[in-house]
Amino acid sequence: MHRKRWRHVFYRLLRAHVWASIAVLAGCAIQQVPASRAVAIPEVWQLGQTEPNATMPREWWRGFGSPELDALVAQALERSLDIDAAIARVEQAEARARIAGAPLWPQLNATADINREGSLGGNRATQGNAYNAAFVATYELDLWGRYRAERDAARKDLLAARLDQDVARLTVAASVVTVWLKSRELQERIVIAERNLANAERVLRLVEARARSGAALQLELAQQRALVAAQRRTIPALRQQEEAARTALAALLAEPAPVTLTAPVDLGALQVPLVAADLPSTLLERRPDIAAAEARLAAGDANLNAARAAMFPSVTLGAGLGVSRLQVGTLFEGPIYTLAAALTAPIFQGGRLAGTRDLAAAERHALLTQYRKTIIDAFADVEVALSAARGTDAEAQEQHVELEETRRATQLSEARYRAGADTLLVLLDSQRAFYAAQDQAVRLLQARLQARVMLYRAFGGGFTDSVRN
Repeated sequence: MHRKRWRHVFYRLLRAHVWASIAVLAGCAIQQVPASRAVAIPEVWQLGQTEPNATMPREWWRGFGSPELDALVAQALERSLDIDAAIARVEQAEARARIAGAPLWPQLNATADINREGSLGGNRATQGNAYNAAFVATYELDLWGRYRAERDAARKDLLAARLDQDVARLTVAASVVTVWLKSRELQERIVIAERNLANAERVLRLVEARARSGAALQLELAQQRALVAAQRRTIPALRQQEEAARTALAALLAEPAPVTLTAPVDLGALQVPLVAADLPSTLLERRPDIAAAEARLAAGDANLNAARAAMFPSVTLGAGLGVSRLQVGTLFEGPIYTLAAALTAPIFQGGRLAGTRDLAAAERHALLTQYRKTIIDAFADVEVALSAARGTDAEAQEQHVELEETRRATQLSEARYRAGADTLLVLLDSQRAFYAAQDQAVRLLQARLQARVMLYRAFGGGFTDSVRN
């Protein structure tokens, strides 16, 4: 009777503790923060909405119309060490997700052992071998959702790792296009510099002929020679920069030596693709880094729930089937089964469980801050890219007029110098202006193309179609 009373008291205390724990957990439930409330999302872009007939293809680099560029990007996506490392991190996350889900299933173990007993005093009754075999199954009830939360956190980390792989692919593709465009720009500038050097040397021969006949001063001769030397000086510097660009391209392709490109490509022959600048809200669905930050925040929520659930009692169920015999031949006769249930409640852990909970709360706070920062940075990237695209387009239109006028001025000043109507100083200024205009034209065209790369990258590049489910 006395034993029944204590058992009744124990059950009442356990039930009260269970309901109190449920109430505490319900009060501590975490509300996930959607992107619409994490930051204030603008309704429209400040610098434009969209370009006519614009799209956001997955293989966006094909919009430039260069087979060589297409092949280089495909090679980089296949060989990149950064992408390979991202794939390895996905495999690690997959393994962690399987490990985190294991406690939700019963655990079954098999044991077998043999031991020999004997007495130093020679008592034969205590001597002999003992054979034991057993199957033991255990299962911990997930009353507070701890293991479910840990499994959910691991799954969200896996999703974030897959999205990080998309970030790596987008980064590698954009980097290849950027470096390739830079290399082609430098190659074209080298061609322009060599062409202008040949023209300056031709004018130098004219000045030398006029100097020999007394029609030109030694000062004019020295000025033209200085111009020729200055243009010669620019060519090695451009070649060094172009080789550095090809070396950077080789690193993206996981090759040790600089990449050998085909014959110089006329940047003017490349297409300037149109990029879809949809509503700002669509950016949250396109950017893999935003999706990855959101997944990590969800994992932080689950980790905090798991840390809180670890502070409450756990109930473990067990079942066993085993035998113990003195002879091998009778080992499997009359097996013995066992059933057990155990309640474990943490009482004193030296602050470990509370510290784990506080650590998870702080990590969740940091993840929320990073999530908001990622969204804000993404909006800033788009605005900067839209500004660059609009600015370089407008600048290129005006620069085209400058190029044509400096070309015409150079032709007229050389003709007037030959006729003796103008001094060499006028011709020198025209040559410098024309060379600078040609060089700037290539720079601006490359900047226009780079602005499209920035836009594609800012809008996510179409890499998240298959991983958000």
